[in-house]
Amino acid sequence: MGIFPGIILIFLRVKFATAAVIHQKSATVSHEMSGLNWKPFVYGGLASIVAEFGTFPVDLTKTRLQVQGQSIDVRFKEIKYRGMFHALFRIYKEEGVLALYSGIAPALLRQASYGTIKIGIYQSLKGLFVERLEDETLLINMICGVVSGVISSTIANPTDVLKIRMQAQGSLFQGSMIGSFIDIYQQEGTRGLWRGVVPTAQRAAIVVGVELPVYDITKKHLILSGVMGDTILTHFVSSFTCGLAGALASNPVDVVRTRMMNQRAIVGHVDLYKGTLDGILKMWKHEGFFALYKGFWPNWLRLGPWNIIFFITYEQLKRLQI
Repeated sequence: MGIFPGIILIFLRVKFATAAVIHQKSATVSHEMSGLNWKPFVYGGLASIVAEFGTFPVDLTKTRLQVQGQSIDVRFKEIKYRGMFHALFRIYKEEGVLALYSGIAPALLRQASYGTIKIGIYQSLKGLFVERLEDETLLINMICGVVSGVISSTIANPTDVLKIRMQAQGSLFQGSMIGSFIDIYQQEGTRGLWRGVVPTAQRAAIVVGVELPVYDITKKHLILSGVMGDTILTHFVSSFTCGLAGALASNPVDVVRTRMMNQRAIVGHVDLYKGTLDGILKMWKHEGFFALYKGFWPNWLRLGPWNIIFFITYEQLKRLQI
């Protein structure tokens, strides 16, 4: 074999070997990015659905407590319920056990969309800033939480509107889920489906911007300090803490959001609240400061168990070898 054919042969071998390595690395990166992209979305949605179904009756009592006692809307002027447990028993006695799950269909649909997008975007955004657990900071996590909360809640708002109305009206609510969506659109237009979207996005920004970072930071310090390992107990403590923080931060906005979503668009009718700040000020003026924390106990008792069920389910799903 001559010199030039030998050189050409060596060149071709090196070229094919390099191409094979590049292809292998590309396939590996593509596989890792694929896993990084889809798992938080799917696992987040599944865990959200499980948590929603398990805590829905408590959420329903929160809605009933928040809409009652309004001095402006005569439909809900009467104070029927004295607290969460009284509401649970009275709803069960007067409307039946199925009434405790009134609005469950749009609620699960909401979590399938809202929960999926929320966790997927949050984890994806975090991945752009940090790669290791110890590199996470509260500020970065809060920014990622706020952005993911606003985007996901805005997209899922129509399902939230229907859920609130079905919960508030209970057995008086008529029609199927799809039919109700169509009815809202025909009577109130697109704005009806996105009624209350601003306070909803504000609440989501507060809740997600508080809950997810508090969970991650609490879990991080418990693990890195050596107090606990990456166990179910750690997930329980972290989720309980973030549920309390989220309830305290979000309740005033949540009350305004619930009332805005429950009000219907009627010709010649003036909306109760023009916005979140207007709603908070009017409630404080007409009903007192503590009206802003109506439904707090069921709100916390729901957010606490909801987050516990969600995060424990989510952490277990993450361990699946897929």
